[in-house]
Amino acid sequence: MKRRVFLGSLAGSALLACGCNKPGSSATLDGGATGRIRIAVIPKGTTHEFWKSVHAGAVKASRELGVEIVWKGPMKEDDLRAQIELVQSFVAQRVSGIVLAPLSDKALVGSVRSAHDAGIPVVVFDSDLQSDLPTSFVATDNVAAGRLAGEHMSKLLGGQGKVVLLRYQEGSASTANREKGFLEAIRATPGIELVSDNQYAGATTETAFSTSESLLVAKKAASGGVQGVFAPNESSTFGMLLALRKAGLAGKVRFVGFDASEKLVQALREGHLDAVVLQAPMNMGYLAVKTLHQKLTDQKFEKRVDTGAVLATKDNLDTPAVRELVAPDLKTWLGE
Repeated sequence: MKRRVFLGSLAGSALLACGCNKPGSSATLDGGATGRIRIAVIPKGTTHEFWKSVHAGAVKASRELGVEIVWKGPMKEDDLRAQIELVQSFVAQRVSGIVLAPLSDKALVGSVRSAHDAGIPVVVFDSDLQSDLPTSFVATDNVAAGRLAGEHMSKLLGGQGKVVLLRYQEGSASTANREKGFLEAIRATPGIELVSDNQYAGATTETAFSTSESLLVAKKAASGGVQGVFAPNESSTFGMLLALRKAGLAGKVRFVGFDASEKLVQALREGHLDAVVLQAPMNMGYLAVKTLHQKLTDQKFEKRVDTGAVLATKDNLDTPAVRELVAPDLKTWLGE
């Protein structure tokens, strides 16, 4: 369902409720007048666990740096119109700067140009933009992370088998790069056959489940037509997991996913998911806000910041480094 964002109302109390140095605090709309740095943080969506961790990292940075952040994004990760309107609204409000995870690597270019022309710097995070206007890009090296998934899949299959890549959504640069890295690794293994790489999960678990179910049937997974599956984000991973479980194939078809949630961690423990590539979303939110602050205060900053990725399996799930990524401390920063 498409959700229209009314620009006039964004300047009112509904948006104020989302402003935060800590949850529940209101944001002043005249950040420039008060002399306080005010940063808008616009994620791709607000429902997935990944974005909650990004939010926590942004709040952590805002408290350390003494700046104000306003967290506001589309509810669903396919509401491109809402995200464009949010950027335009924050430009009109003359925020100090914008931290943006663009839903499209092309469609947000015009909005970022408007911010640039207004003297409002933009740090892009998570997913790249086809523009040299952003101040910095803060993200996982997604090609390398996808390659990590492909190499692990090859290892799981012993270099032999039929593999499916369930893509996420057209226009999403981050997942496209993960898919690219995965394909590079798979194609470097002669004994592995790629039987599908042109199906898209869509923005929700529901659409991912529907696509996955149809894909498994079409490729005769139940009769040995598929030995391995890769999904490149949280919602596509969970949708595929549900489809594998429904088909009685969970734990039989090798499965590598991306990102984590409580349900995906449980699936790892049960053996229904062989591995997930973990980003560091809290660190991503933290570094994106920090980098923009460095720009705004005339400090040195990096044009490209790699926030890292780790492969999580059942064997290393309870190590401190992995636990920190799968179960971040959200309560301290978000009160939840």
